[in-house]
Amino acid sequence: MNRKDFYYDLPKELIAQDPLLERSSSKLMVLDRDSGEVCHRIFSEITDYIRPNDCLVINNTRVIPARLYGVRKDTGAVIELLLLKRKENNVWETLVKPGKKAKPGAKICFGDGLLNGEIVDIAEEGNRLIRFDYTGIFEEILDELGQMPLPPYITHPLLDKNRYQTVYAKYDGSAAAPTAGLHFTPELLEAIRGMGTEIAEITLHVGLGTFRPVKETDVLKHHMHSEFFQIDETAAEQINRAKANGGRIISVGTTSTRTLESAAGTDGCLKAQSGWTDIFIYPGYRFRVIDGLITNFHLPESTLLMLVSALAGRERVLAAYEEAIRQRYRFFSFGDAMLVI
Repeated sequence: MNRKDFYYDLPKELIAQDPLLERSSSKLMVLDRDSGEVCHRIFSEITDYIRPNDCLVINNTRVIPARLYGVRKDTGAVIELLLLKRKENNVWETLVKPGKKAKPGAKICFGDGLLNGEIVDIAEEGNRLIRFDYTGIFEEILDELGQMPLPPYITHPLLDKNRYQTVYAKYDGSAAAPTAGLHFTPELLEAIRGMGTEIAEITLHVGLGTFRPVKETDVLKHHMHSEFFQIDETAAEQINRAKANGGRIISVGTTSTRTLESAAGTDGCLKAQSGWTDIFIYPGYRFRVIDGLITNFHLPESTLLMLVSALAGRERVLAAYEEAIRQRYRFFSFGDAMLVI
């Protein structure tokens, strides 16, 4: 497969810069994965497509305010840091800008000394390992000094940090939000439960690897970075029970999808487990667990678009995207939603 096979031309003005006032008021495109037929709804009407014996799977990770700004102690130069994953104790893998001069031994001060860091090593693809030194609780310091790590295509300031969190976010660890879940409200989730539909919670801490551009012309040469996931006994039982009873597994987001497909046995059943996944799903992949997917509209040539194409077919997905452009849907993290079912 060629990377260009997943390209489409998106008008810049359709990139959503701000979240809507009401989460569930976004547009919803429903794509029939068999016929390619689409229809246009409002996200709150998603209950029309969910059955009582289905199981909705959500990712309850919580985004940390992972973007930090500091100064190098030797030169006074401003340094931008993005926390990617905790390695051990107080050592984090980070993305540093500017990175070329950020060599091991360099020391960085954040918040007038409230937090200090030293680059101790260089990881794969130039990421830096930084050891932090501080007094108190790291999460509280990060909450005070850090900013939400919005994608670079969002240029407007985020006025409310909670709008880049799902309403069911629980466990700190992500460098980006599982954005398909941003459309849900507590009331909508309660309505879905009231229908008799199970809602299973799993965790995948989203790293930048999910969103890293595909640079290889040959898609199959692209390398995915690993991300930590966890599925507990309750979630595994809910999902297995729904499948056994003839229900559909509807994944909320590509992160939930990657977690389920990584953890499933050859029979599609799940066991409670945790670990790391670097699964890359593209057309030709045979899904073991999911039957439907709630997702946003993704960047051209991205691994996320390839995953959706694996479920519904590349030509059908790209045709649906062209229809979304004609209908002036809002794209990317704060944009509108698609249900593939």
